[in-house]
Amino acid sequence: MLARLRGRSHQVFTAITLVDTSSGRAITDLAWTDVPMRDYSDAEMEAYVATGDPFDKAGGYAIQHGGFNPVATLRGCYANVVGLPLCHVARSLRQLGVDVSAGVPTACQKHLEYECPVYTAILGGEPALQR
Repeated sequence: MLARLRGRSHQVFTAITLVDTSSGRAITDLAWTDVPMRDYSDAEMEAYVATGDPFDKAGGYAIQHGGFNPVATLRGCYANVVGLPLCHVARSLRQLGVDVSAGVPTACQKHLEYECPVYTAILGGEPALQR
């Protein structure tokens, strides 16, 4: 997997659906992130695999792994690649009428140590799909 990703871009998608059990109303949202991988060497890849870290990862890597640093740059939601796109969850919760703290993006960025360039577009952009 790592050899196939090396020096290429791929996309990470996460779909979430939240359901208001009292009304049956559902909100579905999709996070999409473009992930260009750097052109790491065979030796770097082998050393990373030897750590055992990639064996429980969906894409065979952890974007946040400090020793390997597999990603060249990132276009989109970092939290989506790590696990859960919190701004998308917050947007969906707001559409269901749940008062969500405006501090979600700040807390997410602080925890991930990442300056997010897309949170304002996510939280102020198009609404998620309603059913």
